Amino acid sequence: METRAGEVTVQYVEHGAGRPVLVLHGAGVDHRETEACFEPILRDGAGLRRIYPDLPGMGRTVAPDDLRSAEDVLATLLEFARAVAGDSYLLIGHSAGAYYAQAMADRVPAQVAGLTLVCPLLPGTRDVPPHRAVVGADEIGDEGFRSYFVIHTPEMLERYERHVAPAAALVDQAAMARIDERWELASHPGPTFAGPTLIVAGRLDSSVGYRAAVDLVDHYAHASLTVLDDGGHALPHEQPDLLRALVTEWLGRVERSARR
Repeated sequence: METRAGEVTVQYVEHGAGRPVLVLHGAGVDHRETEACFEPILRDGAGLRRIYPDLPGMGRTVAPDDLRSAEDVLATLLEFARAVAGDSYLLIGHSAGAYYAQAMADRVPAQVAGLTLVCPLLPGTRDVPPHRAVVGADEIGDEGFRSYFVIHTPEMLERYERHVAPAAALVDQAAMARIDERWELASHPGPTFAGPTLIVAGRLDSSVGYRAAVDLVDHYAHASLTVLDDGGHALPHEQPDLLRALVTEWLGRVERSARR
């Protein structure tokens, strides 16, 4: 499916019907990764319309030459959300997708009914641990797999080869370079998002760490924070049962909040 969002034609897939849930992937991949990780969780929830876009410059969403910054990407995502989800939706983001999801909730808090940030990329990233595997041998898979996952098993390698690696050939490297030059979003004055929030970080995340994510718990009035041991930046793949429990609890809070 596709829809026009400003100057960008955003490609996406969706499943189900009901309250919209936008799930945003990270950098260097496409919707297939978040779909693989979150669809098994969200499809069990009644009345959810799950929407997985390809972010500009990744997957099948072409980034035009005048899309040159994270602010441009954010504007595209806000327009996309208005076009496909209307004035009330849930937001889930992983990595860079979480960075954009957080900004969307800051810019249009009245439209976001709930927010989940998993391994969020943040400007305040610090104390990032060195990469190390906690399960399996270093000989399995290629360097991309070994540097992303901390659980090196045939099952995780199969997930990487099926849901992560195929997106590499579709990444517009020139567009990513343009955006990376202006990747920090401007702070936005106004009311802090006050809806049900979930923050999940991996203690072994060697891409963004976990300490900046911990700081977010004081940013939101209704946030739950979990830092998972034996979880790296590929936490949604590596810890599916724990992630399911956490997202399910968050969805329950969203439902209770809607009834107030």
